[in-house]
Amino acid sequence: MVKQGLVDVQQADPSIRVELKYSTTDNFVHKDVYGDLTRAYLQPMAALKLAAASRYLQEKHPDLRLLVYDAARPRAAQVKLWNALPDMPERQRRQYVADPREGSIHSYGCAVDLTVATKDGTPLDMGTPYDYFGELAYPSRETKLLQVGKLTQKQLANRQILRTAMLRAGFTRIEYEWWHFNALSRSRAKATYRVVE
Repeated sequence: MVKQGLVDVQQADPSIRVELKYSTTDNFVHKDVYGDLTRAYLQPMAALKLAAASRYLQEKHPDLRLLVYDAARPRAAQVKLWNALPDMPERQRRQYVADPREGSIHSYGCAVDLTVATKDGTPLDMGTPYDYFGELAYPSRETKLLQVGKLTQKQLANRQILRTAMLRAGFTRIEYEWWHFNALSRSRAKATYRVVE
């Protein structure tokens, strides 16, 4: 990763916690997809933004930390994740896993999946686990889900803590996953960087 110009996010900010879910079996494929990749890497620009989000979070909430679940994703891992959902129609699959033919923003080192945790690493309750496929994870449906009692005010407040820190640092969110943030658009990432191998 370093040879490809990426930065370890914990070098950008040692207070950021990392637990790469695809280096464990605690993910939607229930397999270790990353092997010996256990550290989170991003393009230098994205790592600086993440460090800025971390600083803002700790200014507002001194007892909280960012907890990174995924960052730069090698192309081969992207193919494995795409192929892990063979029964899901491609249109629906693209909501959750980028088509490797188009390229994931993760595969350019410009996207990060994360949550907010206490200092000891306990994740806050966000209403769903990471990698939850369904509308409970959709930021775009949160108001409706709160009204019908499927999400609580506390869960939404926790999501807002994460979202505020990330958006203030220059990331953008997506419609289907509360945990996913992009440092650049897909077109900008593809025009600026090479795919991570």
